[in-house]
Amino acid sequence: MLIHVVNHGEALWQIASRYHVNMNVIQQLNQLPDPDHLLPGQALIIPSMGSMHTIQAGENLWSIAGNYGIPINTLMNLNRITHSNLIFPGTTLYIPPTVHVVQPGQNLWQIASLYGTTVQSILSENQLSNPNLIFAGSSLAIPRRKPKIEVNAYTYQRDDEAKGAVNEIGQFLTFLTPFAYLIREDGSLKPFADELMLAAAQAKNVSSMLAITNLSVTSTGTNLAHAVLSSPDIRETLLTNVLQLMKEKGYKGLNIDFEYVQPRDRDNYNQFLQLAVNRLHPQGFFVSTAVAPKTSSEQEGLLYTAHDYEAHGRIADFVVLMTYEWGWRGASPQAISPINQMRRVVEYALSVMPANKIYLGFQVYARDWKIPHIDGATADTFSPQEAVRRASKYNAAIQFDEVAQSPYFRYVDEQGQGHEVWFEDARSAQAKFNLFKQYNLRGISYWALGYPYPQNWALLNANFEII
Repeated sequence: MLIHVVNHGEALWQIASRYHVNMNVIQQLNQLPDPDHLLPGQALIIPSMGSMHTIQAGENLWSIAGNYGIPINTLMNLNRITHSNLIFPGTTLYIPPTVHVVQPGQNLWQIASLYGTTVQSILSENQLSNPNLIFAGSSLAIPRRKPKIEVNAYTYQRDDEAKGAVNEIGQFLTFLTPFAYLIREDGSLKPFADELMLAAAQAKNVSSMLAITNLSVTSTGTNLAHAVLSSPDIRETLLTNVLQLMKEKGYKGLNIDFEYVQPRDRDNYNQFLQLAVNRLHPQGFFVSTAVAPKTSSEQEGLLYTAHDYEAHGRIADFVVLMTYEWGWRGASPQAISPINQMRRVVEYALSVMPANKIYLGFQVYARDWKIPHIDGATADTFSPQEAVRRASKYNAAIQFDEVAQSPYFRYVDEQGQGHEVWFEDARSAQAKFNLFKQYNLRGISYWALGYPYPQNWALLNANFEII
């Protein structure tokens, strides 16, 4: 996949012609709200048989060309590089595909084996539907090996809506996590309807993960968490109920998301995690946690202190970093998931836990703030697709914050009210995928299904082999 940023006055047919791609394919991949009205700064994904490489510190063109097995002159010409020293960390390079010319008598199974890939990967890379329709002398693009990744998605949709979302994008998921079973002070769990989404996940070969939380729509659950975590008997009762529910409904593992926990309950929380592992592992279940985005062990506050990164990383099977909500709905306008802040959280996490236990949190929604911002005012939350639709409606040029690696725009509505919108696009998604690759993490965790974002799923599939 390539990413093209629309210039002023560009039309879809011009972009399609430049990349020798059918207009309808670009429209389908990006699900453009108005294909006849592209906006300056709008990012489009373009199907390509090649791949993208983001230059890391210490790399040079010679090492990159050698890693991919291509001549350095080819790499320079394709990327319009005039001098081999004029490259910088963070620059994205287009890497051409390996091309195989079919020999007489060869079939796809033999070719796939030759390159250490699969028949399905070659079919997908070349947009072929029938493995028998290859002929001697024809050229095939051979997909390069992609890093493996686990992908989780939370959903707080209604059961029928979540079923629809899983049916649509379930092929890109390892885990589905319905959010969530609310704990009660006696160790019981408040039930909710999840049967349809679980059945859809099973049909898509997606494992389900049971989330328990102290959060509700009306309370941060601080006192509730204390009541449960401070009582050994209630902790045991809660895990007994969790085990029973997991066995009844086919959940494969547990995700513990206790937030706004009192600092004095930090040790109690750690003890509960160890107890959960001790009871669930022998039964064949895994245990994961979700933690607030800390950047150091000294970070204090109701959201942070009780989340002991070192203990979670040591005890749990994996940890979800909630690397989002800098631009929360009650704040002033800003990027929701700025990459510079996400990097700080990841680097702190890596200092106390191994990379193969870390899931990078990835939010998939946009926010619209009224400006100037007034204390107490809250932003609207909606999908990245809706953000592009609003930008198109108000003819707003899309800007891109290079530090945050996030797109945004401003507009004035019919009542004369100013607005500022921060959202996600192909560039911001690719930046997060590059961060994941740089640190060789275990997985990505989406918060949350229900916000259409087709560019993300196409890029996710292009960047990774999903477990």
